[in-house]
Amino acid sequence: MTHAIVALIAEYGLLLVFINVLVEQAGLPLPAVPTLVVAGALSSVGKLPLATVVLVALLACLISDVAWYWAGRRLGPSVMRTLCRISLSPDSCVKQSELRFQRWRGQILLIAKFVPGLSTIAPPLMGAMKLRPHIFVLFDALGSLLWIGVVVGLGYVFSQQIDYVLFALASAGTVAVEVLFALLLAYVIVKWWQRKRLLMSLRLARITVDELHRLVEEGEAPVVVDIRSQASRLADNRVIPGALLINLGNVERELDHVPIDRDVVIYCSCPNEVSAAKAAKGLMVLGYRKVRPLLGGLDAWADAGYAVEHLAQSQPVVVDDAAVMSGHAS
Repeated sequence: MTHAIVALIAEYGLLLVFINVLVEQAGLPLPAVPTLVVAGALSSVGKLPLATVVLVALLACLISDVAWYWAGRRLGPSVMRTLCRISLSPDSCVKQSELRFQRWRGQILLIAKFVPGLSTIAPPLMGAMKLRPHIFVLFDALGSLLWIGVVVGLGYVFSQQIDYVLFALASAGTVAVEVLFALLLAYVIVKWWQRKRLLMSLRLARITVDELHRLVEEGEAPVVVDIRSQASRLADNRVIPGALLINLGNVERELDHVPIDRDVVIYCSCPNEVSAAKAAKGLMVLGYRKVRPLLGGLDAWADAGYAVEHLAQSQPVVVDDAAVMSGHAS
């Protein structure tokens, strides 16, 4: 089987490189690194043109990434939520990408291909954050070229050693393929179990958007907290009127002025309200008795037809000293 794969790459190398890189960058779990390494090794013995391999892989990266970029730019947070739900780490994939974006901005694209998960998330995130198209294409092309150069270069330089590995896999026959498949399946199961354990540990009573709206209408005035990251608020500038804008790591400090018997409702825009549940857990440890995540988060509130406000471009998106966001509608 391994010999057949190598023969296919040797005969249809450029087409296979293009398709494999394209579908991997589109988000499908078909790693392109082995194909690029083998293509580099074949280039070292003259079976494939090295420059053409690099250019074909670069073209595939740009096609997929630009498509994701425009999807993120036009559809914004909905694309991010879709990617987050299909990710093996849906509760942290976008959050971690947003934090990296806040630190590095468009330059994150220079290393995105080397970071598992970030490669697929980064292009639509750049679009949702309204990174300028020409800057996106420049950094994405440079980052893709760097990644392709490293991977293909490894195959080119270590072609002899790769031949030994391929020979060993071929000698092992279908056993090697079965072992690799079993390892991949085990990885998926472990990630699923980690996610399930996290959700079980954060199982709290949620408050529905109708219940929250009723509390507001009855004058109960609960403290509503938006714990999305700054980058997330740039991508989706909607907020529930009167909400405090606080980053997840600062919730306990920013709410130290709130009485522990006060109703506190926390919302985010992540799957299963994970970030909101984490914040609620932390506040409950401190003694808060009426803190609950908002079921469905910001999207559920907006989908129910309740009023939202929009952060102005010049408005700060993180509160200091528990300042309250008030009445800045765009």
